[in-house]
Amino acid sequence: MTLEMLLTMIVLGFAIVLFIFEWVRVDVVGIIMMVLLPLTGLISPKEAFVGLSSNAVCSIIAVIIIGAGLDKTGVMNQVAGPIIRLAGRSEKRVITLISGTVGLISSMMQNIGAAALFLPAAQRIAKRMEIPVSRILMPMGFCAIIGGTVTLVGASPTILLNDLMVLGGKKLEPFGLFTQTPIGICLLSSAILYFVLFGKFILPAAGGEADKGVTASLLEEYRALGSTFELHVPAHFQGPRTLEELDIRTKFLVTIVAINHAERKEKNFVPHSTDKISPNDDIAVVGRERNVRKLASEYGWEIKEGLEVFAESLSRTNAGMAETVVSPRSELIGKTMSEVNFKDLYNVNPVALFKGNKIFYSGLTNVRLNMGDTLLLQGPWERFHILKNRPQPRALTFATPLEGEIMRPQKAKLAVVWLAVALSQIIFFKIQLSVALMSGALGMIITGVLTVDEAYRAVDWMTVFLLAGLIPLGIAFEKTGTAAFIAHRVLGLLGHPSPIVLLAVVGIMTSFFTLVISNVGATVLLVPLCMNMAVMAGGDPRMAALVVGLSASNTFVLPTHQVNALIMRPGGYRTVDYAKAGAFMTVIFLIVELAILYFFYGIQ
Repeated sequence: MTLEMLLTMIVLGFAIVLFIFEWVRVDVVGIIMMVLLPLTGLISPKEAFVGLSSNAVCSIIAVIIIGAGLDKTGVMNQVAGPIIRLAGRSEKRVITLISGTVGLISSMMQNIGAAALFLPAAQRIAKRMEIPVSRILMPMGFCAIIGGTVTLVGASPTILLNDLMVLGGKKLEPFGLFTQTPIGICLLSSAILYFVLFGKFILPAAGGEADKGVTASLLEEYRALGSTFELHVPAHFQGPRTLEELDIRTKFLVTIVAINHAERKEKNFVPHSTDKISPNDDIAVVGRERNVRKLASEYGWEIKEGLEVFAESLSRTNAGMAETVVSPRSELIGKTMSEVNFKDLYNVNPVALFKGNKIFYSGLTNVRLNMGDTLLLQGPWERFHILKNRPQPRALTFATPLEGEIMRPQKAKLAVVWLAVALSQIIFFKIQLSVALMSGALGMIITGVLTVDEAYRAVDWMTVFLLAGLIPLGIAFEKTGTAAFIAHRVLGLLGHPSPIVLLAVVGIMTSFFTLVISNVGATVLLVPLCMNMAVMAGGDPRMAALVVGLSASNTFVLPTHQVNALIMRPGGYRTVDYAKAGAFMTVIFLIVELAILYFFYGIQ
């Protein structure tokens, strides 16, 4: 062992300690690697920053922007809808459908692309069904990684195999597109089964940064106001009757925020006191559950289990509540909401008024407003963003951060076109992944699907710097000969094992290397060594190469894989969460992989 090898292993150990104990953020660990490695002389300054311009990092930036464009135009809503209908209210079915879908998509494209493109849809589904997003993203991420094992073109390591399978100067018989498919399908199925059966024990219940809702004094003290209930008016209801006649707000302290008029087949999302409720109508109300039940009992209305007619329009991703304060120069000062026709003026529903130390739930439209009064409003996020972006002076100041965004559904076709342009370059013209994806991202910006500022905001720069810092660590491992030294030592200790034992060791060793260097680097390093060892042991060198290519996707214990790094912040995960769920997944991966090789490929 040389001094350079020893230094490389010390730096590796230091990085792993930082990941485990989380003394600094993971992106800071990446930056430390970029600075520490050239200072120790293990790599050149140029190599230290090559990760920032690498194919993998540039691909991630581009594919995140493409995903943001698809989300901004509502395309991903169309993906989420069928899954929600099939899943119902079952968390296990949601995990199965999302993870399975992403895994299959990943089998025909880069797994980071599949995960990034489906990430917004997964977040929307979690919000709409009120499931912690951490319960969905890790199964989705792991299955995106495993999906790359289903076909030969699903992941970079397996794409490389045919070019690397050279023994004694002769190329071995290449693998076909679906040679590994039985192994990949079994691996994907076992991962889904693992999370369905044991997910509640191994998955954290973190909300993640992307799932943090609005929290303010009114919403914290009266959380029940955040619940939206859907009721059906039966055919025997004695109507039509106006909201003023029913006097629902005064009697039950609930607010009707939407009416689906069955006879006219139209929905009203800002109902007035003169609007009528008729038999067979559906209504959406906001209020405490016990008050809603009193309302339903009083009039004989039926409370539905969840939102049905208003599932899309009133889901948390499209509508919600915001706390606003009457501004110092507001046109509302000294007036009541009735006098200014508040609902017609702003197209949102007032739910509660906080004035001094008193909260009004009924009669609030007749209370004169003063500067500093707080209004709790319900409406679509898009409408709130429009109000917030009005030029000064604004009548209302928003006291809570807004969810959602101004959507551009008219640009949906353009978003899909640019996605197709990017993918067609990869599939048909063999353009480098980063160039093809960046052309799609650029097309979305130029055609107005996203502004350039929105594109910059969409990129998770923590992920970018984490991966950019790990790439030079892999360069140091290969350049100093440390990886080759460890591989030769381990393989030298085996002697003459049986083929299945050799493949087990190859799988374990590859799984370790792919945690600390890139999966491509691990594949390039280990395929030639393992094929030679297989020949010496009397085994099949092609199978040894296949195990290396497949096991390069067995990377779940640390957030070092691109997909794991991508979902880390949105899922609110810590390194220990990956270690907890990933350790068992790593073992299951190896067991299933070797079992299929033993029983279906005849490796004894």
